[in-house]
Amino acid sequence: MIEASCHCGAVRLRVAAPPSEATDCNCSICRRLGALWVYFPPAGVSIDGLEATQRYMRRETAEPPTLAFHRCATCGCTTHWQALDPGIDRMGLNARLMSPEVLSRVRVRRFDGALTWTDLDSD
Repeated sequence: MIEASCHCGAVRLRVAAPPSEATDCNCSICRRLGALWVYFPPAGVSIDGLEATQRYMRRETAEPPTLAFHRCATCGCTTHWQALDPGIDRMGLNARLMSPEVLSRVRVRRFDGALTWTDLDSD
């Protein structure tokens, strides 16, 4: 079992297995959050303290929001995002909330979410 938690511990996320890969996205929100995303099916994620989070969805465009980003209301750590479309079977967890031992074994991929929507790594 792999656990991630915000700084104050009010929000805890658990998954059965460690991630093997993480995404470092440069889109307008991810680069500001400084998050490193790992993806899991929502059914495979246990969240304690969801009620302690605040939800953010970008609303200033004509497009409806597609993701809800959650952060701890106490310490401010971004914990995860959830897709607003119920047909999307994945959510993102902020891997920076996992232990350094777990992160040391994760391959980090750079993703251009700002312009091309493609991987920036050549392999």
